[in-house]
Order: sequence, then C-alpha cells, then structure tokens
Amino acid sequence: MDKIKDEYAHWAENCTKTQPIDQDIIDELEAMADDQARIEDAFYRDLTFGTGGLRGVIGAGTNRMNVYTVAKASQGLADYVIKHFPPERRRIAVSYDSRIKSDLFAQVASSVFAANGISVSIYRELMPTPCVSYAVRTLHCAAGIMVTASHNPSKYNGYKVYGADGCQITTEAAAEILAEIEKLDIFQDVKIGSFEAGSGLISYIPDEVYTGFIEEVKNQSVLYGDEIDRNVSIVYSPLNGTGLKPVLRALTESGYNNITVVREQEQPDGHFPTCPYPNPEIQEAMALGMDYAARYNADLLLATDPDCDRVGIAVKSGGEYVLLSGNEVGMLLLDYICSQRAKHGKMPQNPVLVKTIVTIDMAEQIGAKYGVRTINVLTGFKYIGEQIGLLESQGKADSYLLGFEESYGYLSGSYVRDKDAVDGAFLICEMFAYYKTRGVSLLEKLDALYQEYGYCLNTLHSYEFEGATGFEKMQRIMEKFRAGVDAIGPKKVETVLDYETGIDSLPKADVLKFLLEGSCSVVVRPSGTEPKLKAYISISAKDKASALDMEKTITAALGSYFA
Repeated sequence: MDKIKDEYAHWAENCTKTQPIDQDIIDELEAMADDQARIEDAFYRDLTFGTGGLRGVIGAGTNRMNVYTVAKASQGLADYVIKHFPPERRRIAVSYDSRIKSDLFAQVASSVFAANGISVSIYRELMPTPCVSYAVRTLHCAAGIMVTASHNPSKYNGYKVYGADGCQITTEAAAEILAEIEKLDIFQDVKIGSFEAGSGLISYIPDEVYTGFIEEVKNQSVLYGDEIDRNVSIVYSPLNGTGLKPVLRALTESGYNNITVVREQEQPDGHFPTCPYPNPEIQEAMALGMDYAARYNADLLLATDPDCDRVGIAVKSGGEYVLLSGNEVGMLLLDYICSQRAKHGKMPQNPVLVKTIVTIDMAEQIGAKYGVRTINVLTGFKYIGEQIGLLESQGKADSYLLGFEESYGYLSGSYVRDKDAVDGAFLICEMFAYYKTRGVSLLEKLDALYQEYGYCLNTLHSYEFEGATGFEKMQRIMEKFRAGVDAIGPKKVETVLDYETGIDSLPKADVLKFLLEGSCSVVVRPSGTEPKLKAYISISAKDKASALDMEKTITAALGSYFA
C-alpha cells in the first residue's frame, strides 16, 4: 500500500506542472485524496500494455487511460521505432474514433512522436480502425496507432498499435515496446511538443488515401456481372461512432440509395446516450435500429460499432426482425463468396479461410465443400491478419478468401490486416440483395445450410470481475479449470486443449478448450480488453430446440465455476 500511496503522491505533485496538463486529472486526484479504496483501484498496477495496446477506464492513475499513460506509451513506441527503423522510415499513422478524449489522446500521441523526430500522418477527422491499417501500408509507415476502445462502454478508451505490415503488433513487438515503456518515468522521461498539423513533422493524411480505402472495399464485390436489385430498404446505425461516412459512401457509390440512418445514433458521440454498451453483439445496442426497421418496413438492419470494425445485422421474418449471430453471418458470407467464385471460375488455387478457434466449426465443412482449406488461429483478428501476411510473403495473397470471428468481425481482402465493418456492411448488402433478387431470404439460406451440414449452436457468456480483487478471482477460476474437469453438465470431457502450453504452433495463450462428447465444446479464456472471463459454448444437435436445451444445461453447470 505504501507503494500505491507514493505513486499517488508522485502524480499529485507532477500533474499540475508537467505537459500535457489535463484539468480533469487534477480535479480527480484532488477528489480521491481521502478515499484509499479509490486510490488503490487507480494505482494498484500500470495499465496493461500487450498485443492489443492499452485499454482501460478513462481517469486519473496508472491503471487508467489518460494523457499521461498515453504519452508514456507513445514514448515507448517512439523509442522502439527509432531503434528498429532508419530515419527515412520513421513515420507513424494515427487515427481515432468518437470516444471521450479520443481526439485529445491522438493529438498527445502525435506530439510525442514528433518531439522524437518521427513524422506523423494523422487523419483529418475520426476514421474507422481499418483505415489506419490501410494508411500504414499505403504510406509505408513504421507503425500506426488507433485511439479506440472498440465496443466497450463509454467510460473506456484505448490505444491499439499496428506494425509496419498494417497488422496489430505481434507478441514479441509488444513485449519489446513494453520494455521501453517500463524504463520511463511517466512525468520526467516523455518528450512532448505542441500539436500543429500541417506544419513540421505532423501532417494530415491525404484524402486520396481514404478514397483508395473505399475503392478497395468496393473491389470486394463477387457479383461478376450477376444482376441484383439494389433498391433494398436498409436501416443503418453507426452507433454514434466512425462508420457513418465510409459505410454510406461505399454503399451509395455502389448503387444502394434506399438507406435510412438511425438519427439518434447518427453523429459521433462518445457518451453513447441511446446504447450504453455500443456493441452490435448485444441486443440492447440494436434495439433502436430494430424500432427504425419496423417503422420503415426495412428489409435489412445494419449496425457498426464505434470504431467500425464490427458489424451486426437483423433481417425481417414475418412481422418481426431477427438478429443473426456473427457465426451465422460469417457462414453465409463464406458460402456466398465461395459459390460466386466457383460459379464464375474465380476461385483461386489453394483457397484459404482463416477463423479463430472459438468461431463455429461448421465453417470448415462449408469451406471443404468448395475445396477451401481452413486455418484456425487464436482469438483476436491480429492472428488472422498475420496469416494474410504469411500468404503474401509466399506470393499467395490471392488465396485468401475470407477471415472471420464469431464476434462480428469480417474481412474479405488483403488490403488491410484487421477486421473491417465497411467491407462487412458492403458484402452483407450485396449478399442480401443477390438472394432477395432471386426470392430467397437470408434466413431461408441459413436454414438450407443447417439442413446440409447439421444444426450447430454457438453462444458466448461473459462474467465480469472488476478491480484488483476481480483480477485475482479470474486467475483462481482459470486455475480451478486447469485442475481438472471430468464433465460439464451431462457432457463428459473427452479432451482438454490448454493453449498456454502452445498447440498447433500457435503462440501460448491463457485459453482452455474442452472437447465434449457429441461434438460439443466449451472454450474459457480471460478477455484481453475487459475485466471479464468469457465462455464459448458450441452445441451440435439434431435441431435448434434440442441445442437450446443442452446449451442451458451446460451454461448452468459452468455457473458454479464462475460464482
């Protein structure tokens, strides 16, 4: 506790006289002066820096996202770039989303990079995560950063780091950058200047780069001359994030003009007033869009998360709207892309699907029908991006057909190395219009896939553990699982895969997969971005009703471990 008190005192002394000065931090430090529990939570550890960069609650303290933790991380990244790249390659691309203080954090980071002699290319306005991946590659940058907390609640912000390949940094790079960060005193060792875009080392990313990104998205079409009716009625919500301009531009330039935007969620707003948890995986985040869809009798509802790398959809079924899961949309896209390429003779040699180990296994069966090889990777789209890079290094980038994960992330081209909801929205609209033109709904197409390959239900359950005590409890729960599990509910455990030991040449990760009898499975892992443990349940059954019954039984059995 003495160390925590000393760190608090260090901040209280220096934050009033060290650039950048943020009055919100000064006020918060004063407000917590007599609250030991609050001080402990804010200072008991440094905000974790890993392959996902930083992510945490906005506020004062070492365990918070603020101008000082951002500046310190930026100095560490600057030192890493200087060590590994010659002067002519020292350029970093910067983007940010609509979250609270995102623009400020982007400016602070840019000022640190410039003070270290590194050129900065920053977008003139907020842009989706895939746009910074695209800019890194297009502008031949050494690195890129995206200020975002993706789909987290409004109290969070984050700082993603991208390598020169446009992919989120590797485990090795993250460890090296962390080592640089840990050498630094947060107030004494950070170089920082003023933010002046358009002069010196800081410049705006040219509009041509953004246009090039949109053109790459439009190039993902697999119609190959097939006719479709683009006058489908679409309701779209950017969930107060970055998707509004790029999604609408990609769609309208491609002929989709019957689009209604959810007005309350149209403009950027980091408070997310109508969807406190702005994640299209969550029904509450989609509720207002579904109201709009019913009001306008829309054919299709689209919603993208704040940094526009995830997209969720709902489709009309009778008089109601049905949300489709990320797995269901991914399978539909995979089958659509494969069938169109096969039909028109556009299937590449040795085609590849890349998915995460928690993504539905039925996708492998769909791919196999078309001769597509499946590569399974750890959870996190950076591992999918890494596989694209490996294919490119072998001269086989064209073999990549699709990458997707159950958490609503999709990418059909190699132009970026992260999931792209602009691409996802574009392809979903094309697929929807293609089938509708032929009198087939997405639900009917999905039923046909289940008829062909058998029914499979995948669900995700998250268990939240806040603060220092929660962090310790998560560790104990994972130890409890590793101690041995013979059965989960009525299903016997046939095999346990512990990815912490390294499996199938994948990086070591704190992930357990229990293979159960009857082609069922459970995956348990800590979230890399939130104080949560996640359990992924996969049930194979004769029909949906049977699968739902078994899923409830297994969920109840898991509850005893997380209590």
